[in-house]
Amino acid sequence: MKKKRVSIKDIAKHLNVSVTTVSFVLNGKAKEKRISEEVTNKILDYVKKINYKPNQLAQSLRTGQSKILVLMVEDISNYFFSKLARVFEDLAYEKGYKVLFCSNENSDKKSIELIDLFNERQVDGFIIIPSAGIENKIKSLQQQNIPVVLLDRFFEGMEIGYVGIDNRYASRQGIDHLNMNGFNSPAFVSIDVQQTQMLGRLEGYQEAAKEYSFKEKKLLLPYNLKSNEQGREILKKFFNENPELDSILFATNYLTQLGLEVLKNDFPEKIHQLGIITFDDNALFSICTPAITAICQPIENMAKETMNILFQLINKPTQSTGFQNKILKTSLEVRESTKALIERV
Repeated sequence: MKKKRVSIKDIAKHLNVSVTTVSFVLNGKAKEKRISEEVTNKILDYVKKINYKPNQLAQSLRTGQSKILVLMVEDISNYFFSKLARVFEDLAYEKGYKVLFCSNENSDKKSIELIDLFNERQVDGFIIIPSAGIENKIKSLQQQNIPVVLLDRFFEGMEIGYVGIDNRYASRQGIDHLNMNGFNSPAFVSIDVQQTQMLGRLEGYQEAAKEYSFKEKKLLLPYNLKSNEQGREILKKFFNENPELDSILFATNYLTQLGLEVLKNDFPEKIHQLGIITFDDNALFSICTPAITAICQPIENMAKETMNILFQLINKPTQSTGFQNKILKTSLEVRESTKALIERV
């Protein structure tokens, strides 16, 4: 038989004090309400003895705050998103909040279901890396004065707090580095989605192609590949059809991993000949041979800026302070994979 949860009423009855007195003591207001030290200690000793845990749902109904935030990412198993989640967890904990993590798998249906689920449970705010078709659902949260900040990608023209990077600049950073080291026929491997961050990375590559007068060679893989094997076959065909390529910029870290598998298995000589850059770093890239040059997003700063905007909304939910957008710069971690061509001879 399930043990009955002890309530504030039970504590008050046992100690022969009022429910209000118990509530004030448990909420740290004993001195403010001039409750004697003797009564305060009696209540605190008793709740410690019985290991009393407050009903968080009831507490949130009283205070209007659950002290819970939601971080919705595309895939929590992805190294970039999991690193972000870890920083968010620490920042939230410092402010007395807990974070619920979830993956939307870039699915509008799943995104909407998860938002509705957590909204019904009255979480205090959302940090969302959105799928492409949930703009109206985000607007619905705003209309309810529920704090929400977008991360990594956004909706054009939407007035909402957003934190991300300059993706066009990041791609240019990679291609400029390749060009400086003698690589003049770079490919761009990305996914075929209409997301602002991926479009920005493609734009940077195309801009560099015009400036350096090289022929664009881009491969946009379907987002929903049936399997990694399908992705490997597409990459293998691309490398076979473009033997003149001397370098590659991969637009995501999981595409880099897939590309490295293909190169090692099917083109082992090329892995030491091609200039290779990955978007987003990973411990794997620093220890493989050759170590892979990476475009690094400022994960800690992204998390801090996002939390700053979110807590401004939480603390002043009905006051319009304007919508804050923070666009941050990436850095380049140069490794063996982009060693200058002259050094490879």
